Amino acid sequence: MRDLRISVMDRCNFRCLYCMPKDAYHDGYRFLETPQRLSFQEIVRLSRLFAGLGVRKLRLTGGEPLLRTNLGDLIGDLSSINGIEDIALTTNGVLLHQHAADLYANGLRRVTVSLDAIDQEVFERMSGGFAALDEVLEGIEAAIAAGLAPVKINTVVIRGVNDHTVLDLVERFRGRPVIVRFVEFMDVGNRNAWRPEMVVPSRELVARVNARWPIRPLSENYRGEVARRWAFADGAGEIGFISSVSQPFCSGCNRARLSSEGRLYTCLFATEGLDLRAALRAGVNDAELLRIIRAAWNGRTDRYSELRGRLVRAEPEQRKIEMYYIGG
Repeated sequence: MRDLRISVMDRCNFRCLYCMPKDAYHDGYRFLETPQRLSFQEIVRLSRLFAGLGVRKLRLTGGEPLLRTNLGDLIGDLSSINGIEDIALTTNGVLLHQHAADLYANGLRRVTVSLDAIDQEVFERMSGGFAALDEVLEGIEAAIAAGLAPVKINTVVIRGVNDHTVLDLVERFRGRPVIVRFVEFMDVGNRNAWRPEMVVPSRELVARVNARWPIRPLSENYRGEVARRWAFADGAGEIGFISSVSQPFCSGCNRARLSSEGRLYTCLFATEGLDLRAALRAGVNDAELLRIIRAAWNGRTDRYSELRGRLVRAEPEQRKIEMYYIGG
């Protein structure tokens, strides 16, 4: 275990097709109430314990993490934990221009923005009808100006929805301190109407990009890196592809996930999690918490992406945790 993804907020101001489709997450949907979410103090305590078990990287996610008030304060506390070498944030970018400088000042060094198209009409379709493309682009520029470069952009590609716009994204950011990464559409949760034919395999996207701008493969930055990296032959930066459907990487996974209400998940496709909030609030000491966490990690058998085809056929209604709940 080297990477802990911490969801600080289950709510989001978008309704993206692959994560929180609008028909399922409508105005009357009941999200967590404030006391149900982990406090900053609880998040910091757990992060210290995870650091003691080998975690070196923390990523704050949501929902939309920038909806959590005073997030910079949390980042400041996390950056002081012994053993933590890297703190990153994943956001939809709409509020990033307001917070980028403060986040950097408190210790954030990397940010990933979810951006599925730079065509206004396609962007609105992917985001559930939210016309906030200009704000997202402004947030990316603010992040670069604040020192959070290179900014990574994650683009979920769905056949027939936004796959025809991928080269526009590459062209927009090529040569800038931005790394675009194309993500295969995954069957996370149970509400995004995923079908295999909606997946655009990374190899197809590599071929499209290479035909326009020649690229060459790069070696991985670290063991367990999920994105396959490619460099533009003309020196205009790099691009990435995350291929958990066509090229599963379960055997190299070293990341755990903590939901905003304090449940620990050992896989993005998990069906249940370990309730750490209950233990925290019952007064369990650090030694016992470490034992509980270690047992959960050492006992994991997650291989969903490797077994996807077999499991989908055998258990088409398998109840997996929803993406918004643990941040992807």
